[in-house]
Amino acid sequence: MAILVGIMVAGSVYLILGRNLIRFIFGLVLASNAVNLLLFTGGRLSNPAPPLIPPDALTPAGPVANALPQALMLTAIVIGFALLVFIFVLFYRAYQEIGTVDTEFMRLAEPVDAVTPGPTCSIEPEEV
Repeated sequence: MAILVGIMVAGSVYLILGRNLIRFIFGLVLASNAVNLLLFTGGRLSNPAPPLIPPDALTPAGPVANALPQALMLTAIVIGFALLVFIFVLFYRAYQEIGTVDTEFMRLAEPVDAVTPGPTCSIEPEEV
């Protein structure tokens, strides 16, 4: 599982570093899934009973599943989905305004600000 997580992270970094915005989105989704798989693997892959305590006992009777990795994974899924929705909306607006998904052309399409004059220098350059 650790090798699979490493492959997924490497693939997501490769996609995120590309110039195409669609590849960036796919890389972000792959990175989110890699984090979920990492949390799942970190919580140990076992098949114990759910963490339920019988009504007449104070502690579980036998080995139970750890609820913390499950809660972390659920939180990571929700945050990943919210981030993905935000990126999709940002992508859609950028495509509407600029008309391309290539990040290099997006950088070149930025408006040039008017040159603001800096402090003037009263010292004349020396003649050579």
